[in-house]
Amino acid sequence: MTPADPHAWFPQFYGNPAIRTLASACRWTISGQIGGATLDDSTKPPKGKAPIDVRHLLAGCTSSCKHVGPLRGAFALDETCLLTLDELTTAIPNAANTAFYLQAQTDGLFVLDIEAGCPSGLATDLLRLPGILYSELSMSGQGFHLVMPLPKNFHDFPAAAGKRVLRQEHGWYELLLEHWSTFTRRPVPDRIVAHANEANIAPAFASIEDLYAQLAVNVEESSGASASDVDTAEDMPDIPYSQAIIEQALASAHHQLRDPADFDHDMSRWEFSVFASLYGGMRTQLRAYSALGVEYSAGDTAWLLYKAALDVIPARPKHSERRNGRPFLLDRAAALVADREARSSSVN
Repeated sequence: MTPADPHAWFPQFYGNPAIRTLASACRWTISGQIGGATLDDSTKPPKGKAPIDVRHLLAGCTSSCKHVGPLRGAFALDETCLLTLDELTTAIPNAANTAFYLQAQTDGLFVLDIEAGCPSGLATDLLRLPGILYSELSMSGQGFHLVMPLPKNFHDFPAAAGKRVLRQEHGWYELLLEHWSTFTRRPVPDRIVAHANEANIAPAFASIEDLYAQLAVNVEESSGASASDVDTAEDMPDIPYSQAIIEQALASAHHQLRDPADFDHDMSRWEFSVFASLYGGMRTQLRAYSALGVEYSAGDTAWLLYKAALDVIPARPKHSERRNGRPFLLDRAAALVADREARSSSVN
């Protein structure tokens, strides 16, 4: 049997100059079902996919592995878990997709991810933007991925420049700045390109800079705090009154929790709102016990918040990832604690 040759299957992708500028970065992998089946020759990847530790997949499990199935999530953004594009293509030529961790300020590029639910007129306007370096269909075949150069006004909005993602208010499209981007390598059909080029109505955005400014202008200034500022132990420490604090936080926040629909089913934004609501109720309890002489560190608070959130937030594949050496949701809890404590310090 003739070996698979992805370069022949997807010449527009592998030969694209913008993709080649990213190819040498050791931040490539594939997406797979964490804790389940591996990718194979199928045309569709498993649902609920997440970026995997591809080096571990290639090396195989050892007796020390504790994860379920052959795949584990990528926990580092370098050669510890990932490959260059050429290494990945050689190692797994039949993979249904590739995934790249984009770092816009380093790479000089960002990805405009247009969702399948984006109104057709708006999607057409976005496909007409000048300066698109690479374009493809999304996995559903109804959305688009566009690689574009960093806008010239990128640093005119410092608060936005520090974000990982800038989302349109309805979730119809988003700019990926510091984020995983999955590539299908499937070019946009000529009929769709022709339709976009034939549009004779003035587009909603005149340039990449115009698009970026409209999303960036309303981004609030960050506190500057980072999840890495909060130190959490490998295992939950013995925290005084932990169960009472968690139960009371859940009870206090019960009527305040919003629905994912309020965030256009953007689960990352919804999850962060859950953390914020739980934190608000938890602070009252922490203050009460602190008045009795009990001291709680930021790491203690992050653990309590994480444990409370597990009762509210349904599991999804992304939660199998690790950030800053800890479970994804624990790191998100630490991020919120770091932000709230930084804001509190700046006021006091």
